[in-house]
Amino acid sequence: MVSRGEDRKQSVETTELSIDDLMQGDVTVAVEATTVNYKDGLAITGLAPVVRRFPLVPGIDFAGTVIASGHPDWKKGDKVVLNGWGVGETHFGAYAGLARVSGDWLVRLPDGMTPLEAMAIGTAGYTAMLCVMALERHGVVPSRGPVVVTGAAGGVGSVAISLLSRLGYHVIASTGRTSEEDYLKDLGAAEVIARDELTGPARPLGKERWAGGVDAVGSHTLANLLSMTSYGGAVAACGLAGGMDLPSSVAPFILRGVSLLGIDSVMAPRALRVEAWNRLSVDLDRTRLAALSTTIGFDGIVAAARAIVEGKVRGRVVVDMAR
Repeated sequence: MVSRGEDRKQSVETTELSIDDLMQGDVTVAVEATTVNYKDGLAITGLAPVVRRFPLVPGIDFAGTVIASGHPDWKKGDKVVLNGWGVGETHFGAYAGLARVSGDWLVRLPDGMTPLEAMAIGTAGYTAMLCVMALERHGVVPSRGPVVVTGAAGGVGSVAISLLSRLGYHVIASTGRTSEEDYLKDLGAAEVIARDELTGPARPLGKERWAGGVDAVGSHTLANLLSMTSYGGAVAACGLAGGMDLPSSVAPFILRGVSLLGIDSVMAPRALRVEAWNRLSVDLDRTRLAALSTTIGFDGIVAAARAIVEGKVRGRVVVDMAR
């Protein structure tokens, strides 16, 4: 539970709740697996104002089993997934072990996928899939040329590389942790470049290096990606680990016809979520999930949250709530 005192100082503690303490909703889910995302790390450490209601149970995504429902789409025993919708920000999240939410926020767990597998994908992987779908809609297909993925060793980056490589793209992975080169190539990256190549001030137009990109960093990194995107290409932007600013120019947009595709995973409509999860069940090589994820128990959540905001986490952190 994340709380804030009169001095506005934030704290986190493990406490005990009853089912009556849960927030309003028409479906109650027994959480079998959840994750520690970068946003969860910010919520627990208080390094950014992710939590907007105090006290609050963090945890922005989960997979589990419906134990009670007043919603027409769900019945007891259904396996479901939730990502976003303000859960873990304004609504009690996954780290209570039980979650009472709106049935409109839930997506059916794809056939053959376990809750632990779903959370090895998690919000980061679901966001990566939204990015890939956006690039495809824009016509950025493998024959157009390479695609670049920033923050490559993180959660979004790891799944994006795995997805894109399996779909036939030549993937260039950008990372500040060059020691992870073998890991990134095992996921399917064809090339690995140092983050430093993209962190300096961007020129209005640089050499055309890729047809598209998935960016979870923002700021100078995103500006550089745009300046180096080839004519008619696109970059899907889904994160701000490097900052919320975009110190760029209009040159890539008006001289090369480059598009910036904004990706929001929190409030994405249900139909898009269903499509993304169905695509993940088919397009993601689930044999790679073990390589890109680490599984912890409930007691490891706070330590993992601190590690993820310090850039010490590779890939995905799965929380097995039965541990």
